[in-house]
Amino acid sequence: MRYAILADIHSNLAAFQAVLEDLKKRGGAEEIWCLGDVVGYGPDPHECIQLLRQHRHLCVAGNHDWAAIGNIDTSYFNPEAAAACHWTAERLTREDIVYLHSLPLTLCQGDFTLVHGSPREPVWEYILSTESALDNFAYFDTRFCFIGHSHAPLVFELDQDNLCQLHHLPSELPLKQGRNRLVINCGGVGQPRDGNPRASYAILDIEEGLLHHYRVEYDISLTQQKMMDSDLPLSLANRLSVGW
Repeated sequence: MRYAILADIHSNLAAFQAVLEDLKKRGGAEEIWCLGDVVGYGPDPHECIQLLRQHRHLCVAGNHDWAAIGNIDTSYFNPEAAAACHWTAERLTREDIVYLHSLPLTLCQGDFTLVHGSPREPVWEYILSTESALDNFAYFDTRFCFIGHSHAPLVFELDQDNLCQLHHLPSELPLKQGRNRLVINCGGVGQPRDGNPRASYAILDIEEGLLHHYRVEYDISLTQQKMMDSDLPLSLANRLSVGW
């Protein structure tokens, strides 16, 4: 079985389409595992939900998904993110809203736990340090946990001595070797934040025991122009060019 691991699409239809096209060229996947924040920031929330739902998939809720349907007070967001949340909420169909309401906070699939932020705080917490990662290993029982939220491709590894190490996600990550537990972030599709503007995703091959990480070029200017035409905050459009 092969699974496409996607996170933080953020209403960026051009990036999402480019990732799906790249996935198809690489042989496809039986199912998409989406780690939340399908909407928010970008100009095509309805279209991204619609496209995701055309594929066999699992999806957990992200903070922007919740904000768009009123489950989170946008006063917790910075002004630009809050403005984008309000803009997004006005453009969702009733069916979109029902779908976002249906998303669980956590899913378990075999050896893998799926969350948006962290196992401890599925919607809000960022895992960016070994300290926060170490604390979170106690909050899931599987060997592996896929997360999103930070938009940065990282791996946190817990060894047999209960020591946690941070690594950048390599292009190929073996999962069969050893007994160490991992928290894995495959990066953001629609708004990368690691200084690389290309869309980021991964393919999990269960039989090979490998996670393949890919970066995909897409027409950033197309998304930026849509954002400007929609009067979304200019800073949100500009950051796409620099991957931050």
